[in-house]
Order: sequence, then C-alpha cells, then structure tokens
Amino acid sequence: MKHLFIINPAAGSRDRTGEYTRSIQTACEAAGLTYEIRVSEGPGDCMGFARQAAETGEELRIYACGGDGTLNEVAAGAAGFPNAAVTHYAGGSGNDFVKIFSEPGAFFSLDRLLDAEETVFDMIRCNEDLALNICSVGLDARIGTDVASYKRLPFLQGFRAYAVSTLVNVIRGIGEHYVVRVNGETIDGSKTLICVCNGRFYGGGFNPVPEADPEDGWLDVLLVEKVTRLQVPGVIGTYKNGKHRELPELIRYLRAKEIDILCDGPVPINLDGELRRAQQIHMSVAEEKLRFFYPRGLTWAAKQTAKV
Repeated sequence: MKHLFIINPAAGSRDRTGEYTRSIQTACEAAGLTYEIRVSEGPGDCMGFARQAAETGEELRIYACGGDGTLNEVAAGAAGFPNAAVTHYAGGSGNDFVKIFSEPGAFFSLDRLLDAEETVFDMIRCNEDLALNICSVGLDARIGTDVASYKRLPFLQGFRAYAVSTLVNVIRGIGEHYVVRVNGETIDGSKTLICVCNGRFYGGGFNPVPEADPEDGWLDVLLVEKVTRLQVPGVIGTYKNGKHRELPELIRYLRAKEIDILCDGPVPINLDGELRRAQQIHMSVAEEKLRFFYPRGLTWAAKQTAKV
C-alpha cells in the first residue's frame, strides 16, 4: 500500500511544508513505508493530485496536509474510488471536520494516523462540486468565504477571523431572496442564510447541527429567516451553539436527501471554505462515498450523540 501526502503551503497562518516534510520522512522511513509527497502550487492542485493517484487503481492512503479546504479538495478528488482512503493530517487554522471525533488533536500526530481504523462517509454534491463537511448560501457563505482574507492577519486566527468577517458582512447587508424546494415543499422568501450539513463544525468553532452524522445518508438543513441587525448577535449565538430548536420561528431545521435553491442572481456558495458562485444551486447526498481513516480508538458523532 502506498501513502500519498498532499501538502498545501497556503493552509493556516504560515507555510508548514518543511515541518510536514520532515515529519513524514522520519515516520515513514522508520516504518519502512512506501510514500510520496506532493506540494500544491495553487487552487485545484490537491484535488488533481488525489484524483490522479486514485485513478491508477493502486491501494492508497492519502493524507490531506493542511486545513479544511485542503481536506475538501483531497476528498473531492478521491471520493468514489474504492482503492483510495483519505484522512486529515491537520495543519490549518480551523481543522473543523475532524472535530466530530472524540480526540481531534490526534489528527496532528502522524504516528497516530499511521495506526488507523477506517469508515465510509457521505459527501455533499453541490452542482458540479463535492464537499465533505458543510455547504452554505447567504450571509454565512459571504462570511465563510471572506474568512481566508483575515486569517493571515496577526491575532485573527480561528474564531476571531470568523468574528471579524461576520461584522463586516452584517454591515454590508443581511437578507437575500431565495426560492427553496425541499422535501416536496416550495419556500419563497428572504433568508439570512441556508446551511446544509454533512459534518458538524465549521467557521472555527460553529456547531449548528450537533446531531449531523456523515454516515447516515441525510443532509441536515437549516433555513434562517431574515433578521434585523439587532437580532443578529442572538440568532448567530444560538445557531453557533447548535441550539436551533430554541428559535423555531427564526431557524427551521429539516432533514433531506436533496435541496434546490434559486437565487435572484449569482451568489457566493461556501463549500468547506472554498468559494463558488451560482444562481441555481442543487445540493444532494452524493452518489460518491469517501473511505476515511482515522487514529485507532477514536469515535465520532454517530457514536457519541443520539439523534433527537
């Protein structure tokens, strides 16, 4: 079995290519493993590297070395290939997807990742793209896709970058008009945001749907009604902490296999922190599944949190 390490120098607050390379060489050579290191030079490279390797048919373990955007690209490249399994060798500022696990810090340890168990996770199909964790449209997408521009500023890593992006985008404007079709229902009106979850965490600590399970074959959807600027802090706080049921008049929760969103014009879409734009958006549980490996002994959301 081959071990492929895909490093994204742009992940996090600084380039960690040297650190990753040294730890990979030390661990893999000590264990006598067959391995390869590839370094991204720009957007799309991580997905391309993963896809090229998976298409060989060789049994692979692929390590996404970086943040959530790196993991999203690698997962999208390898999803649907039965010979390829993916994990996150964490090094970004958020590392949100792996927070579903009982010990997220284990994903920073290559020794732990080399002694792994495996499962199969769902993916989200969003138009022509795939995402592993969370997709969103509206205020949240504008916030999430702007976060990268703040993360490299001093003292603005993790949730602080998200908070600054939130403030700036709230000032720009909150609600937008959408026509949403989900579970046979058409919902026509202004919304603050629409969030579609496969995983549980994003934005450096937001946990909007604690019961989301990336194994269950369902999308967990939140429709947040248009609110005033004065309401934003309370609603965002409730949303962030996964207490959407406390505000049923403002935050509607649905489970669905697919959802269609028609916008008045092209709008930003947040796919695990990556930006896309479209006027017509179709999201569904993807046909492609992802083999995902993780440090031995860990559990994740489905094994820790009962459905409610």
